[in-house]
Amino acid sequence: MTSVGFLVDQLFSPAPGGIGTYVRELVPALSVRDPSLDIVLFHARFGGGAVHPEAWMRGYRTVEVAGTIRTLYPRWDLAARPALPAALRVLEVLHAPSPAAVPPTAGSQRLVVTVHDLAFEVVPASFSTRWRQVFRLGLRAAVRRADAVITPSRNTAEDLVTRTRIDPARVHVVPLAASLEQGAVDPERVLTRLRIPRPYVLSVGTLEPRKNLVALVRAYRRAAASGIPHALVLAGPLGWGYRPLLREIALAGPGEVVLTGPLETSELDAMYRGASAFAYPSLYEGFGLPVLEAMARGVPTVTSSASSLPEVAGDAAIAVDPHRVAEIAAAIQRVLGDEALAGRLAAAGRARAERYSWDETARLTLAVYDRVLGAK
Repeated sequence: MTSVGFLVDQLFSPAPGGIGTYVRELVPALSVRDPSLDIVLFHARFGGGAVHPEAWMRGYRTVEVAGTIRTLYPRWDLAARPALPAALRVLEVLHAPSPAAVPPTAGSQRLVVTVHDLAFEVVPASFSTRWRQVFRLGLRAAVRRADAVITPSRNTAEDLVTRTRIDPARVHVVPLAASLEQGAVDPERVLTRLRIPRPYVLSVGTLEPRKNLVALVRAYRRAAASGIPHALVLAGPLGWGYRPLLREIALAGPGEVVLTGPLETSELDAMYRGASAFAYPSLYEGFGLPVLEAMARGVPTVTSSASSLPEVAGDAAIAVDPHRVAEIAAAIQRVLGDEALAGRLAAAGRARAERYSWDETARLTLAVYDRVLGAK
């Protein structure tokens, strides 16, 4: 029986984002794939007394590490100190789901770190100075100390090998999968309750500079000026650096831009299923889960030609240069104005999304654990 300590700090964040999705989907999938696996969740100290911020966590042993992320992360990354509690030091594998925090190991313990992307290097202006520094320190620690590094795409793996001195043999590509459960409830009931105007173009994700939402709003307004009756709905919580987006939305212009704020999973599912099109012209992604979520529901998708997004979407979406507002606008107009194209994209998107599953993500992750343990 293999024992694994899994760091779950991201689930305590008010905006868990893609890393939070990775943790909540992968850990239970690992348990289903290998019921003999002994998984212990561990986390830094957080205020508010929330021992289990998500219900599924109650099925696992949980260990709190003395210290907050502000005090622990820099010390872990720079000096591999302080040591973890004894209950964690006896485990065979430690898995950090982000390079922000690379915990110290003990004895023959193996360390696996997931690096979702190198956005803090590729588009550094999308991060606050503090978090950019935290990720950079953590990446150096992962390259130096991890027995294996997992990436969700070949693009991230190539970025990692190109920008660091890591041995490519230590890098393993393990794709993610759609995570949001598809409901059967009529989306109109949810959309009416949320007061979402129909028809609409949807974009999903934390509202932060890397998502390129200022450019999306400008592109949408170009399309709206051409006569499309659709609103633009931006679904997700406010992240870092959202004020330029709010200023852009406040400017006078055609169409209607709606911010939903955080949504329950059933609400988000309804938002996807009720959308006429999905737009995700992100500047940089390690994988791009929202694109897969939209395609899984047959929503015609416009996405970015940058980073891993073409790798995930393939020919099941229209790829655009995220730096060209006119190109984004033209693609949105094409999808909304050409029923045959929209139908082809819907069918291709569903077929593409079916290639990915969390069971396969778990299988490949377990193979990484077996590999690093076999190297003892």
